[in-house]
Amino acid sequence: MTPPVEPPGRPVDVDTGFWLWVASLPLLLVGHIIDMVATPNDRLPTAVLALSILFVVVLAAVVLTFQILMRHGYRWARTVLTGGGVATVVYVATNLFTVRPTVAAMVYAVSGILGSVLIAGGVFLLHRKDAHAFFTR
Repeated sequence: MTPPVEPPGRPVDVDTGFWLWVASLPLLLVGHIIDMVATPNDRLPTAVLALSILFVVVLAAVVLTFQILMRHGYRWARTVLTGGGVATVVYVATNLFTVRPTVAAMVYAVSGILGSVLIAGGVFLLHRKDAHAFFTR
């Protein structure tokens, strides 16, 4: 009789990619909120700004949920995060050239560039051979 085969553990690439994604989330969240608050919007009511910030925070919670599901081996969560990550990198890269007040521009640039690099690293690690074999759900 053959002994039961235990499923392989989570690869290091998946854990590292997960933590890169987790580290990028607050960076991009802070950069986006600072960008919304610091941009001179004379016609933007406070209620709209508050709802926009609430929407961004809820979206960050959904992304964190997808990150946790991805860490547990869900392939569809990795696919959604990959698509969202590529879109985020493109969005940040195109918005780096928007005119902002100096401090807001610096905060957005630093948080956006660091967050994009972390996302790109996470996407790369999550699609390596060992990590790819881990995603079976």
